[in-house]
Amino acid sequence: MPRSVHLLALGIFAMVTSELLVGGLMPQMSEDLGVTIPQIGYLITAFALAMALGGPPATLAVLRLRTDRALLVLFLVFLVGNALAAVSHSYWLMLVARVVTGAASGAFFGVALSAVAQVTAPHLRGRATGAALQGLMVGTLLGLPLSTLIGGRLGWRAAFVAVGVLTVVVMVATALALPRLERAGKAGDLRGELTVFRTSHLWAVMATSTLIIGATFAAFSYFTPILTEVTGFSRDVVPLLLLGYGAATVVGNTVVGRLAMSHTVTVIVAGLALNTVFLVVFALFADLPVPALLAMAGVGLVGITLNPAMVTRVQRAGNARALVNTAHSSFITLGVVVGSWAGGMGIDAFGLRAPLWVGAALALIALLAMVPAALSARRVGHEAADARVPDRSEPRPVPGGSLSRGAGRGPGQ
Repeated sequence: MPRSVHLLALGIFAMVTSELLVGGLMPQMSEDLGVTIPQIGYLITAFALAMALGGPPATLAVLRLRTDRALLVLFLVFLVGNALAAVSHSYWLMLVARVVTGAASGAFFGVALSAVAQVTAPHLRGRATGAALQGLMVGTLLGLPLSTLIGGRLGWRAAFVAVGVLTVVVMVATALALPRLERAGKAGDLRGELTVFRTSHLWAVMATSTLIIGATFAAFSYFTPILTEVTGFSRDVVPLLLLGYGAATVVGNTVVGRLAMSHTVTVIVAGLALNTVFLVVFALFADLPVPALLAMAGVGLVGITLNPAMVTRVQRAGNARALVNTAHSSFITLGVVVGSWAGGMGIDAFGLRAPLWVGAALALIALLAMVPAALSARRVGHEAADARVPDRSEPRPVPGGSLSRGAGRGPGQ
């Protein structure tokens, strides 16, 4: 595995940590900026919406650059936004900072996955994607508690400073480690880059990703009140339980990353089926500690951990370039927004178990949406049911970027 893949994972970790750290520092930020807790909560929403809506335009802005240079530009934009957040004494300036960092993060995800595709041999691409996306899992696992610890001891601005320092270190290391790469976009005009989006199949595949992520976040967004109010755990214990959940996501992501290329459809279908079962069990037995914790760990293993397989499926339906990856990231972020919103609506109508039922329903819908792909995979007898004949602009392994053995051979090719 090229070391640059792990550096990109660290970059994703920094950006995920920046996204989440507001959640652990709400009281301090509310008092210092002179606004209410809900207004601070809107900063999280602003970041997510900026990722979903601002990521593609930010990617378009760097398409003419080589991928390695595009990554450095996005690192710099993110760093500026993060520094602006650290020195903000106005809520509105903080809101601007969150929009800037959110848009840069959305574009970075897409360009980073394009870089992974360029430095990795085709037979290792799914595993490499999983390795890069470990930054997302570890960010969820450690980013929030670490930033909350730093902010609690040194002030909330120190948490942003810490993220900024990590960003500088990773940016410099990435600049030194990455070889010269191809352009972030297709060598040609914008119209050529957008041509792939004319296929309805690509949109359907990305919409399925929205449902997959929405199913998990409908439940995950409300784990804390469910565990305290329904299951009966104390608030002091819940952070440790969430760490366990995060550890499960790291394990699940590793397994899915290894299977993403060779068993893409099977992994997604099996993951959705298991996630549906785990969410239903959690909903039925949320008042019993042992079944509730086992079900929560199961959701961690097969929920957002399907990302590497989802990315592989989208790249087969479209391509592995930055714009497709960023658009897919926007659909994933939309799943976070839709899932948490639907779960909250469920609580208002039916109580605290409702987000678990909402998540199960979304997972079941996604599973039904996967039926045609599963039947196609079974009919043709291999897992590349969503694959198409790659065009000549597909990224090829960069000399020195990955092992040459097996290059050019992918599943079903």
